[in-house]
Amino acid sequence: MTSQISKSIVIMIACLFMAVSNVNAQQQQQQLPMAALIGQSLSKLQDYTPEKALTCIAELKRIDAMFPDSIQPKYQAALQSLYYAVQFPHAGQTESLLADVEQSIGKIGQMPNNDASDLCTLKGFLYMVRIVQDPAQNAARYYRDVLENYDKALKLNPDNQVAKDLQQKFMDGMQKAMGQ
Repeated sequence: MTSQISKSIVIMIACLFMAVSNVNAQQQQQQLPMAALIGQSLSKLQDYTPEKALTCIAELKRIDAMFPDSIQPKYQAALQSLYYAVQFPHAGQTESLLADVEQSIGKIGQMPNNDASDLCTLKGFLYMVRIVQDPAQNAARYYRDVLENYDKALKLNPDNQVAKDLQQKFMDGMQKAMGQ
């Protein structure tokens, strides 16, 4: 009788171990398709057009819906939305994209394992877009926020190339504006 109980316990432990292993394997497999889908979507932006950008953003939002617990699709959708908005600040879709970016920043901020440097980069970029939309009104209002967020992003992660590039573009743009 004791032998049967021991065998049952061993079988239950083995089944539990297999189930946990299966869940871990599925999570790892999900990350690979997600990264491939994001890469596939971003690769369509080789020759940038407004239509391709909006299509890419829509695809990234669909990927986010497929992987709601992942940060990367939210981050990429927000980043691409901001790139679109800075290039087309007065396009009809820009305000709704920026509202989505603000929501994404909030969601990412509440997720475990978020990258604070990436969050600061997105916030700085959002403020930068606001300045581009209306420099006369928004430059004085958001200038300091842009700089503080990029500085913080680079203090948290000195290798954050997106923050470095955006900070440099912002400084170049402000120098041009002051020189006019």
